[in-house]
Amino acid sequence: MSNPDNFQGLSEQEAQAQFLIDGPNELATAQAQNVWQIAWHVISEPMILLLIACGSIYLILGDWHDAVVLSGFVMGMVLISFYQERKTERALEALRDLSDPRAMVIRAGQRISIPSKQVVTGDYLVLSEGDRVAADGILISSLNLTVDESLLTGESLAVAKVAFNELATDQKYEMHDRVVPPSSEQEQQHQDKFFQQITMGAVGGDNTPFVFSGSLVVQGQGIAVIRSTGGNTAIGKIGNALAEIQEEPTRIQKETKQVVKYVALASLSLAILLAVWYGWSRSDWTRGILVGLTFAMAMIPEELPVVLTIFLGIGAWRIGQKNVLTRRIPAIETLGSANVLCVDKTGTLTQNKMALVQLVKGEHQFHCAHQRSLPEDLHEVLEFAVLASQTQGSEPMDHALQQAGQDLLGDSEHLHKNWQLLQEYPLTKQLLAISRAWKNTDQNTDQNTDRIVIASKGAPEAIAELCHLSVDESTSMMQQVNTMAEQGLRVLAVAKAELTTVFNSTDLPSHHHDFNFKLLGLVAFADPIRDGVPAAIQECRDAGIRVMMITGDYPVTALNIANQCGIDTSSGALTGTQMQAMSDAQLQLQLQHVHVFCRVMPEQKLRIVRLLKQSNAVVAMTGDGVNDAPALKAAHIGIAMGKRGTDVARESADLVLLDDMFLSIVAAVRLGRRIFDNLQKTLSFIIAAHVPIIALSFLPVMFGWPVLLMPVHILILELIIDPSCSLVFEAEQEEENIMQRPPRSMHSSIFQAKVLWRGFWQGSSIFLMVLAIYWFTIQHGIANDEARAITFSAIVVGNLGFIFLNRSLSGNLQHALNTSNPIFWWVIGGTLIAMTLILSIPNLRHLFYFGNPNTMHLIISTVFATCVVYIIAIMQSVFIKRRNTNTKAI
Repeated sequence: MSNPDNFQGLSEQEAQAQFLIDGPNELATAQAQNVWQIAWHVISEPMILLLIACGSIYLILGDWHDAVVLSGFVMGMVLISFYQERKTERALEALRDLSDPRAMVIRAGQRISIPSKQVVTGDYLVLSEGDRVAADGILISSLNLTVDESLLTGESLAVAKVAFNELATDQKYEMHDRVVPPSSEQEQQHQDKFFQQITMGAVGGDNTPFVFSGSLVVQGQGIAVIRSTGGNTAIGKIGNALAEIQEEPTRIQKETKQVVKYVALASLSLAILLAVWYGWSRSDWTRGILVGLTFAMAMIPEELPVVLTIFLGIGAWRIGQKNVLTRRIPAIETLGSANVLCVDKTGTLTQNKMALVQLVKGEHQFHCAHQRSLPEDLHEVLEFAVLASQTQGSEPMDHALQQAGQDLLGDSEHLHKNWQLLQEYPLTKQLLAISRAWKNTDQNTDQNTDRIVIASKGAPEAIAELCHLSVDESTSMMQQVNTMAEQGLRVLAVAKAELTTVFNSTDLPSHHHDFNFKLLGLVAFADPIRDGVPAAIQECRDAGIRVMMITGDYPVTALNIANQCGIDTSSGALTGTQMQAMSDAQLQLQLQHVHVFCRVMPEQKLRIVRLLKQSNAVVAMTGDGVNDAPALKAAHIGIAMGKRGTDVARESADLVLLDDMFLSIVAAVRLGRRIFDNLQKTLSFIIAAHVPIIALSFLPVMFGWPVLLMPVHILILELIIDPSCSLVFEAEQEEENIMQRPPRSMHSSIFQAKVLWRGFWQGSSIFLMVLAIYWFTIQHGIANDEARAITFSAIVVGNLGFIFLNRSLSGNLQHALNTSNPIFWWVIGGTLIAMTLILSIPNLRHLFYFGNPNTMHLIISTVFATCVVYIIAIMQSVFIKRRNTNTKAI
């Protein structure tokens, strides 16, 4: 490592001048909408505008009763929508926070700590263990520096870094104490060109001189000269990618908006026609305006967005019970149509940590996952591997060995907590091994006699060199190493040496090679598969969901992990370099059959997601790192890890797995399909409930009958009974074989013809029944307010019947009767009690414009309505069974 005292760095004047050129070392943030913009976006919805107009006209006409009711509903809708709008676009803020720590720089020959946003191009950045790198740069000095770049590359292992002047001779040139700023313009151009050539190919990597903003120093020290800050860094480019991605409304949101818009326009046209007809035929234009507005309210499906919000909100709560946090509620309905799941390996399929999985000594092998008791002849291998490891620090494999030592040797004499560490021989570029010399305090026979034990671990070829193995011995060992490496394992060799003599314990040899090492065996590490992943992936395949693994790891490791998880590897793996050479059309062809993608850069993950979307795939993407953020946001459904995931990933995602369990994704998909099924049931119910309301608001006016429904009746039916009944469908159990059928089509609409027709003919049947009751009251001279009470009671019974009729998509009456749904009975009981109170209490009857009906008339209308519902149920069951039989025959 070069002497840092020789580095002068920028002067304060130079730093300030450069700051004016670079700007702050922070990521650009998207311009947030202000309160007024959000409020206008909410209020400008056609349905909200129409309801505001209705309430205003009622107020002008002096009808405070209906004006207040309408205004209350409008305020509720605005508040719900405003709250949802405020919970948007925080991913860029998370990226900015990630790069916000302080940085140590050298300026004018002095080390000073400054906010990272003040770091500029040309600064000398001092790096130590535990530091977060503040900007992208080139190392000009390095001592055993390793960096965790998993946030950018997705690889779980820390990578070693070297200074620029330690590179191969064809890449280096003469560099003196003051490397940067360069001594000449030619030298500046040389460094810039070299930096661009390397970083264009890949981000990060082993034995490179480049460090990147957002990565973490695991061990060692270094000094880097800054080459890129802010939006020009690797993490900044990810931020730019995030800013360019526009969130798309879900299909239900688009369809609901269109339906409400068209129905609102139709209702306005018919309402005007009805108002003119009433005013002309009865010479009462004021009442004609009120009748027209009442009809418009009857037609507008204003409860649809309310029900949708409630439905998805409760769905989010249910998914939360499965340890999945819903950040963007509309994404829930998209879950049921997901047919491609893009999975990041590190931290998603695997645990993002190293674990000891195998010990080998000659022909003896021990597999940690399948065997419990470590054989005696392998004790020494693990014992000395532990001695060669640091008890504290950030090295993942050291942690894994220490943990394995406690688990497998905890009750034996092979752990030596009281031994004294005398000296450590660090890993160097020339010898990839670490040795540690210990004083054996357990067996001292003489005060002046020390038994020194040296434990060493490292790359197998380095340990073979230390042990002076013969060619045959080295070949045999490397064959074992290669076999294990093909299984995706990271392999180290372990050796020991002993030194017993009378001398000063601190006077030890200065080099590894001065000891007579003996090979003990091999230790192998892997990033373990998460529990339940293979079963979850199999369930995805049964449900028609393609699982694709996208990782920054090497092909051998990626394919091995994919095989363990049950991902299809028959077409091999596609690397980022190969993808870079392909056109979009060529890559789309590969995406049809390749399921494993490795050595993938962030931009390529985003490209994969976009091409899949262009192929009409509904894409769900999981991930946990900064490098996953653009793809998470671009995917139809972004799913981030909650425990190990970064803030950037969580803020970019639609769903967050609180327990990081891949199995939770399958549970969320199951619930997503159930939610969509139940939404279709709800839609049929809403249509069925609207048909008699619309008809009974229109026909009495056109035929000169007394007006039957007032605004308060319509609001009660649509804003209280309908949403309450919709809660029943939200709680409905899933349909049979819900995870054995393929995902619904990308173009599948919630407003399917069979759903609309089902609701229409149910509603029409109940309307004819109510019309017959109304005609009966007119023929028998029953007062108008009493007739209204009798007819309204029949409508309420019909609404409750609609719940029963739509509980099963298959039309199974037994399912509707026997399936548990406590809310169903609570809604029925609560509605009947409320109707009884309204009809029994005079003040409530007056509020709803009801008279005091004859009890027998009420009973007759209720029984008649119940019988009609039962007949409809039988007819519906027969029709659906016949349709399903014909479909199977075809």
